[in-house]
Amino acid sequence: MEPIPEDWQRGLVIVAHPDDIEYGAAAAVARWTDQGKDIRYVLVTSGEAGIAGLNPRQCGPLREDEERASAAVVGVTEVEFLGYPDGTVEYGPQLRMDLARVIRQHRPEMVVTANFRETWGPGVLNSADHRAVGLAVLDAVADAANEWIFPELVEPPWTGARWAAVNAMVGITHAVDVTATVERAVRSLCEHNAYLTALSAEPVLEQAARQIEMATAPRPGFDAERAVGFELYVFGG
Repeated sequence: MEPIPEDWQRGLVIVAHPDDIEYGAAAAVARWTDQGKDIRYVLVTSGEAGIAGLNPRQCGPLREDEERASAAVVGVTEVEFLGYPDGTVEYGPQLRMDLARVIRQHRPEMVVTANFRETWGPGVLNSADHRAVGLAVLDAVADAANEWIFPELVEPPWTGARWAAVNAMVGITHAVDVTATVERAVRSLCEHNAYLTALSAEPVLEQAARQIEMATAPRPGFDAERAVGFELYVFGG
């Protein structure tokens, strides 16, 4: 298994919900910000439908605050929310155009997103939002580079995105050594305190530590004590 290319300076992470980055990818983000890379986050929704019993009008701002705090732990200060409705995101031209716009605005060399497959593994369905957003991100990287797709965008085309890395459970082709950043990844996930508290009676720190331990397990053929796996797509640029 090959290491993820790291000869780049600006990265953009685009996912569906607050906490999607923190279940593993944040450990890689912490490594990259330690290298001096400029990493920014774009969240398609505010995760307002994510906590049972909490009205979305209250939940959305709470989860946005938790995501900003979580990002800060791993060295990310720019966090943007697109305001799509949580739970009903649909793949299509509008989503692709909005994502192409943010790619043109932020001008990343590396784009990171989350699992867009139908499942997380046998018998474990992936959410509709994850499926829609992840696939749209990959298409939007190409859209952002093409002057004739979405000509209504005022931002000039961006052809500098060289890779897209999908933080996946299956189909992993590359990995990142996160041995030195696991502890920060745990702290980053812990910032989603209200969300994790609603998920389980298990203490938040124990939940976070267990999840990060699973997400950063050693990868066969990759020489690192702890690693995060990605499926890497290569683009011209």
